[in-house]
Amino acid sequence: MALTLSSSLIVLLGFFICNFTLISSQKNEYDDPTTKTMEEFSGYPVHEPHFQDSFSSLSVDADNLQKQIDELSSFSDTPAPSVTRVLYSEKDVLARRYIKNLMAISGLSVREDDVGNIFGRWDGYEPELPPVSTGSHIDAIPYSGKYDGVVGVLGAIEAINVLKRSGFKPKRSLEVIMFTSEEPTRFGISCLGSRLLAGSEELAELLKRTADGQNTSFSDAARFAGYKNAEDLSSVFLRKGSYSAFIELHIEQGPILEEEATSIGVVTAIAAPASIKMDFEGNGGHAGAVLMPMRNDAGLAAAELALAVEKHVLESGSIDTVGTVGILELHPGAINSIPSKSHLEIDTRDINETRRNIVIEKIHNSALAISKNRKVKLSEFKIVNQDPPALSDDSIIKAAESACQELNLSYKKMISRAYHDSLFMARISPMGMIFIPCYKGYSHKPEEFAATHDIANGVRVLALTLAKLSLT
Repeated sequence: MALTLSSSLIVLLGFFICNFTLISSQKNEYDDPTTKTMEEFSGYPVHEPHFQDSFSSLSVDADNLQKQIDELSSFSDTPAPSVTRVLYSEKDVLARRYIKNLMAISGLSVREDDVGNIFGRWDGYEPELPPVSTGSHIDAIPYSGKYDGVVGVLGAIEAINVLKRSGFKPKRSLEVIMFTSEEPTRFGISCLGSRLLAGSEELAELLKRTADGQNTSFSDAARFAGYKNAEDLSSVFLRKGSYSAFIELHIEQGPILEEEATSIGVVTAIAAPASIKMDFEGNGGHAGAVLMPMRNDAGLAAAELALAVEKHVLESGSIDTVGTVGILELHPGAINSIPSKSHLEIDTRDINETRRNIVIEKIHNSALAISKNRKVKLSEFKIVNQDPPALSDDSIIKAAESACQELNLSYKKMISRAYHDSLFMARISPMGMIFIPCYKGYSHKPEEFAATHDIANGVRVLALTLAKLSLT
């Protein structure tokens, strides 16, 4: 018995829910009025279909991807297994060429902006629509590992290859981005490239007078790397809505997925840090000659504040609020000298901006009280940055969840306590992230490791998510 049009639509829609849509380029069916009705009803471009077993066609060349990760790690200023790849260094320039070459081999059109963000685009059949983007970074802090960021760049290129091998044709263009300098190693500014893409005029001005520890200006360093127009970086800015979606693949940098034997983390929010620099000043003096009641010990003031940071973080009542005194320096730093100066650098993070800012206020109040009680001077209390957290977009979360379900991969929703370029891409477009397990949660150290099969799973989820977002 012939199916009616309404029952045909039900069958068709059921197929789309259960399967991965592949689109050919034959023209004749596109003009069919029934096909047009189906498209309007379903919201999907269903003309010209040739369907395959979608899941078996999502094949990741895992061995080649691992080889690329290993090859990229060789562009390092420290010996293996560590990786050191600092912004605009010779090794960074070589690594950039490697990435651009891989993009070209994959058939992507490659361009760079004036700060060195690299873009590789696969044009969709409706290229006028805002593209879907994905990517991460490849710079590495001194003596770190070879997976942080790299999985999100090389994995994104392989995700494009996966889709091409499957016969998929994107509606929206797909774009891979390699962001410049996610790490703050050289100039003390994290997520430099993505901050500029998000339109940070303050950063663009700051970089005009920024130099590294060897007094090399940012613009001179950029020129060394081949970027001649780094004086005016407003050309890098992207308008809001330049992309329809951005999604980043990344190692978790925490132990949860590995401990729970879960394949994928679907990130719902990114906690953002606020950084504080502060100094106490006392009188100092001889460790034996100055009696305890007469001391103005800047070191003890710093120690007391460090404990206050812990106290205020715990008072928030949320496990998502964290605080760390990462740097505590004493002057003159002699065992028989009372510290006359102390310098602290404090990192506070939360997915709730208001809650985090309350902690910062409490830290400041404690610093003032400690200064008064210990008769030392609070000579500086400076909030270096206070970035807002970002929430993943519901549509991207749902697309990633659906991809995991269709690929029969276990997953859990989770927050990212480290922050990423995604935090700033959220100012341009809807954002999401995909996490994969990493060994013991290690990151930013040579022992950082992600298993090849876990990377391949992440690439498959990324590929299918990109396909879904491209067709919406």
